[in-house]
Amino acid sequence: MGLKRQALSGFLPALLLTVLFGQAHAASVAEWEGCSAIPGDAERLACYDRVSGRSQPEVTPVPPAGARTETLLEPLPVAAQPVQDEPDLLSALSRHWELDDEAKQGAFLFRPHRPNYFLPIKYSNAPNSTPFQSTLMQPDLGLENLETELQLSFKIKGMEGVFGHDNLDLWFGYTITSFWQAYNSTISSPFRETNYEPEAILTYRTDYELGGFRGRFINLGLVHQSNGRGEGLSRSWNRVYAQFGFERGNLALWVRPWYRIPEHDVDDNPDIEDYLGHGDMQVVYRKGRNAYSLLLRNNFKRTDNRGALKLNWSFPLYGRLKGYVQYFNGYGESLIDYNHSQQSFGIGVSLTEGM
Repeated sequence: MGLKRQALSGFLPALLLTVLFGQAHAASVAEWEGCSAIPGDAERLACYDRVSGRSQPEVTPVPPAGARTETLLEPLPVAAQPVQDEPDLLSALSRHWELDDEAKQGAFLFRPHRPNYFLPIKYSNAPNSTPFQSTLMQPDLGLENLETELQLSFKIKGMEGVFGHDNLDLWFGYTITSFWQAYNSTISSPFRETNYEPEAILTYRTDYELGGFRGRFINLGLVHQSNGRGEGLSRSWNRVYAQFGFERGNLALWVRPWYRIPEHDVDDNPDIEDYLGHGDMQVVYRKGRNAYSLLLRNNFKRTDNRGALKLNWSFPLYGRLKGYVQYFNGYGESLIDYNHSQQSFGIGVSLTEGM
């Protein structure tokens, strides 16, 4: 029995050595014994793997302390780039009158109509005191050259697709313009003139070419304008008009001929067309956030030719607030001045440019 144990104990190491020698491609006993003498577990296991012929993982050498190293970093995955907003393909005319399907915002929403601005500094070279002299029996009312001007204007779409026609919309607009002798304490700083202008507009969307311009809309409108004063200072008239809108790049143009509806009662200003003419034309050019506009009127008469021009410039100040500069030359800056010619210059701020 003891002999068998000795034989078995001798056989097992021999068998183990035979297997290890076969896997290690006849590695020497000294190499195995050398590995067993290594105290560190990781180093000893690596030695056995090397002797047995197992593939060794690549070990990155550890540089000595203080040595300069250059580390090759794997390229980081490229982060998905944020999708850039598509450029605004809607023109100013399209946004203002909602001429494209993408511009439509539905009915009963307040929108700018004409420019909304406040001019705290407005200088006129010839204030018009004549109407007040004849009415108030004062030789000189004492109007000052310097005053302020305020205009508020909005419109509301009453209906989309009038009469079932997708290209026909109904709008209602309202504009109020006030001229205020704010710095004239001698006469208690009154509002010299305020004009009220409600209107109803049918907008028909078009798309045609004319002289390099694209025809975008035709407006058919009914407008009333008055100053809300009593007899002697009262001014008012009613008109129907057709307005044709065109655009070419950053340039917009619209032409508006009108017809005055005759007064059946007493006419406060029977000759108003001799001064304000039978229509107007407006041109707007936009460059960046700057906008330049020109308004022209003329009675187209060879004799007693009268008209007016108005120049506006709006430019960015802060956020949505814009600076606003206005120059006027001619007749009819307000209804009380319809037959009075003057030049004026104002500077202030604007929230919306309007049309």
